[in-house]
Amino acid sequence: MMAVSKAAPDRKSSMTKPSIPVGVICSQSGPYQAMGHEILKSALMAIDEINNHPDFDFSFTAHVRDPRGVITEYHAVCDDLIRNAGVEHIIGCYTSASRKQVLPIVERTDRLLWYPARYEGFECSDNVIYVGASPNHNVLPLVRYMLDNISRHVFCVGSNYVWTWETNRVTRELVTAAQGSILAERLLELGEGAVDHIVDEIVRRKPPVVFNTLVGSSSYDFIRAFHAATAAAGLEIPMLSCSLCEPELKIVGPASAGCITSSAYFESIRLPENRAFVQRWKTRYGETSSPSVDGQSAYVAVYLLARAIRRAGTSDIGEVRRAAAGYRYHSPQGPVWIDGENNHCVLTPRLAVSNAQGQFDLFWEAEAPVRPDPYLTQLDIAAGPARETSRNGSSTSAAHLRVVK
Repeated sequence: MMAVSKAAPDRKSSMTKPSIPVGVICSQSGPYQAMGHEILKSALMAIDEINNHPDFDFSFTAHVRDPRGVITEYHAVCDDLIRNAGVEHIIGCYTSASRKQVLPIVERTDRLLWYPARYEGFECSDNVIYVGASPNHNVLPLVRYMLDNISRHVFCVGSNYVWTWETNRVTRELVTAAQGSILAERLLELGEGAVDHIVDEIVRRKPPVVFNTLVGSSSYDFIRAFHAATAAAGLEIPMLSCSLCEPELKIVGPASAGCITSSAYFESIRLPENRAFVQRWKTRYGETSSPSVDGQSAYVAVYLLARAIRRAGTSDIGEVRRAAAGYRYHSPQGPVWIDGENNHCVLTPRLAVSNAQGQFDLFWEAEAPVRPDPYLTQLDIAAGPARETSRNGSSTSAAHLRVVK
């Protein structure tokens, strides 16, 4: 634990600020390395900004660890950060499988994981700040849109782990309540690229819509094969995703155009904070590069952490957690703050469709930031997309999803 001054910092002493070690865990190789790179780039950008900002009388020292996409390595690198680097705060993990590996050790040692990725919900730990979207921010608006505007019958394809399992379960509940059906659930192991049998089935069965919860390279391979096969067959089948982002559009290429995506962040958000963020990003990483939603969340996590330490006057976990709760940060994606009741962030859900230029065109966003509902206890099954949030950022209590543990 490191104590820091709450007084205004001396601008002349920026080079002598006390340093606080911060862990950064993200895979730089393996099946989802592209997203690991984006999380790392955004976290390091934010850390550099904090270190050079006169309003902070401390600096961060990043201790980066690369688990290489090997799930069991996440526990090992987390243990190394805590034992050998002395970190109290860790930013990172992309998949829920990796977060589950880190969770026991941060709870046992009373550290704090700042988790940037969108996830499936149904978890709440005192030792995790969930900066990414909860299921009521990403899954619900997307499925509502599908039911109201495309079809009540959907073909699901995803990666074989908890992200897809829980997302499909929630989707099934909503679809069933709307008298629809899940036409198929096809799963691939993380990193699996053999997608032709699934694409062939889709072409043969001609479902009205496909919901893609594949992760990393599996998703890229599937989207390319899906686009080629449906075009050859003269089919136009919409694809939905809760995880596709701008850097991935560039990886996939032209086949990525037309995907309907749910996210709290898109590069095309027209906010002054986002325009300034994107400009700083492109200055640092190149005009052709784009920030990702999970990378932007890592950036937000660093700022939420820094502001909480400044308010608390210490890096102590308990004090930081209390100082962080309810404190609004006007981030690139809009106002963000942590709900002290569940350690998840209040965010603004959005829907967009990918275009041929590797960007997203927004077509819906919530009227106001929406409180996180990780267990979907406030879900109104009969609601449409526009009713998912009220003006005060709360949801209407009605018929609930079953909570399955």
